[in-house]
Amino acid sequence: MNAGPARTTTAPDEPALRPVAQRGPGLELCHRARLFADGGELVLRARSGEHRFPVGVADGIARAVFIDAVGPDLERMGPPVRGSWGEIQFQNDGGGLIGRLDLDDWLPEAGELPKGLVAGEQLLTRTGMSALLAAAGIPLHTVRDRSDHLVASTTSFRPGISMGPGNPFPYWYWGVRLTAGAVWFVALTVIIFSGTRAPWLILVSAVAAVLAPVARLVLRVWTCVRMRRYVPGARARIVPHPSAGTGATVRFCRDTELRVQDRDLVLRDLSGQELWLPRGGPHGVASLVRVLDHTGGALGVELRGPDGQVRAVLPWELWFGGPGGSGGWSELQRTSGLRVADHQLSHRGRWPKKAAAGLGTLPASAGEARRVSRFPATIAGGSSTAVMGLGSMFSLSFGVVLGGTHASAATTTILLGAIGAFLQAAPYVVHQLSSRLRLDRPISGKENAS
Repeated sequence: MNAGPARTTTAPDEPALRPVAQRGPGLELCHRARLFADGGELVLRARSGEHRFPVGVADGIARAVFIDAVGPDLERMGPPVRGSWGEIQFQNDGGGLIGRLDLDDWLPEAGELPKGLVAGEQLLTRTGMSALLAAAGIPLHTVRDRSDHLVASTTSFRPGISMGPGNPFPYWYWGVRLTAGAVWFVALTVIIFSGTRAPWLILVSAVAAVLAPVARLVLRVWTCVRMRRYVPGARARIVPHPSAGTGATVRFCRDTELRVQDRDLVLRDLSGQELWLPRGGPHGVASLVRVLDHTGGALGVELRGPDGQVRAVLPWELWFGGPGGSGGWSELQRTSGLRVADHQLSHRGRWPKKAAAGLGTLPASAGEARRVSRFPATIAGGSSTAVMGLGSMFSLSFGVVLGGTHASAATTTILLGAIGAFLQAAPYVVHQLSSRLRLDRPISGKENAS
């Protein structure tokens, strides 16, 4: 089944699945990407556009198979890529695979939780998949083993369309980086193993090497411009009011907020990551619960779903413990329109009982804050940075070699190498200096009061 053409992008009715929390260029997915039902179709809005899948017609979606099994982690250079928490396959009458998705890609808080903490029926409920399948009229079959006969092969002639929200980085960026990297590697290999010092070949390698840091700079600008188009109106912006001794920093107080929007509650942390939770629908946030210790002191606020599951938490001392905190708590109750209740723990009770989104909004150290607030890297991580550094180094060295015979080519090559090194180093240096000199310093009493 081929996806249909792109159509209008009006706000979908609930239940509509939201993607896992993102930051940087992936933040666009939080604003746009949705999976929902529209009439007799299942609609996917992703980075690649809008795609429609007919339900209940010839060769359309006839059933959904929930593979309730945790997938293995994928090994790579650097930290491994976490495997799926569970998978949904959409199949036709004959069991042919139409599309598939990893459910943790559509659980907003998945990135803040240990792998597999939410599973089974709870995973279907919290993502909104149970309600979505019911609304679309798609029967659900659950299996516990990937070798079950109901599981369609993803290596067959029809592997199925990925129905995830899309890659955090835009396709043009991957295209530029991969093409430039391939050209640079080929040119460098020829230069080294053949011993040639042809000026045109060295210039090709220098241009290819500088394209990577240039593309990253363009990506930063592109992200800023795109995000200005995705600024939804907010009924209220609840900002932290930390009490003394919490270690709150200038960056934390400047960048962290809870936005109350018409359709969503959005928790933004100092890394720029946004966690979008629906305010309506069967999988939305249904209540605010203030948790008290056995003496009656406030510990935090829980954002709970209709089934009582905790979707996110707001530690009280960070959000409402300081000057102005009571006003922020009152504004959150008034503008969210959610049910409000208190829950007092017993003498031995601890909070929170499990890992939850929102606990890491204030990193434990300034070093960690600097790390998480940097512009996000691709899946290649540090290896990509190392390759960019090598590219600039080789350009500078080749330029010196050419200096005695081809002055113009040597000057150009050295200039390209210097530009590449500068574009790679400058954002890092600026980030480190601004962080150390101001943003990651504890707030003063005057700043806290304001």
